[in-house]
Amino acid sequence: MSDFLSLFLQQSITIFAIIDPLGVSAILLSLAPPSTNHKQMKAIAFKSTITIIVAFFTVLLTGKFVLVLFGIELDSLKAMGGIVLLLMAIKMVQGNLEPKNQTPEEQEEALQAHEFAVIPLGIPITFGPGIFAAIVILKASATSYLDLVALTCAFLSVAFLTYLAFRYSLYIREYLGITGQKIISRLMGLIVGAIAVQFIVGGVSSLWGKGI
Repeated sequence: MSDFLSLFLQQSITIFAIIDPLGVSAILLSLAPPSTNHKQMKAIAFKSTITIIVAFFTVLLTGKFVLVLFGIELDSLKAMGGIVLLLMAIKMVQGNLEPKNQTPEEQEEALQAHEFAVIPLGIPITFGPGIFAAIVILKASATSYLDLVALTCAFLSVAFLTYLAFRYSLYIREYLGITGQKIISRLMGLIVGAIAVQFIVGGVSSLWGKGI
């Protein structure tokens, strides 16, 4: 039981740092119209949370299949996933997570029906390449059924915290301010960077030992 709790806490911290609910809530406020009220924010939070939960289970169920299909070794994914996380961590530290690949027309269309709660807020801002790689790596590293349960519980716990951060983002802005949220996001970026380095070093070391 102690091993389960230890793994649950470790994976929860990892997932929380990568998703960065408080930092992403600041992005939510930049996407939402200024007139958005608390009731509308609740609906947006719910839709985004459901999106990332569906994405999680999709990756959890198909991650191993993708590795086998493309003949990718776990150590190779660790190294590449670590690089993706490292690039993400650099953006977090720089406070540069806002989406920049949408045209004004796409942004306006998404805002009209709160479609931005799914894309781009749910995917790829909240559930992006970094958390995708992390989940595949953590799932592939699982050695027992309890490990998978711990991973699932960890993600669902962070998803709930993300829902709260999104739902009460207007209050968070009043309490922390945008600057405060960005400071927290930068701190999370340092943690994500450390996790990324561990992934890269672990993956490269294993590949080097195999002579690949």
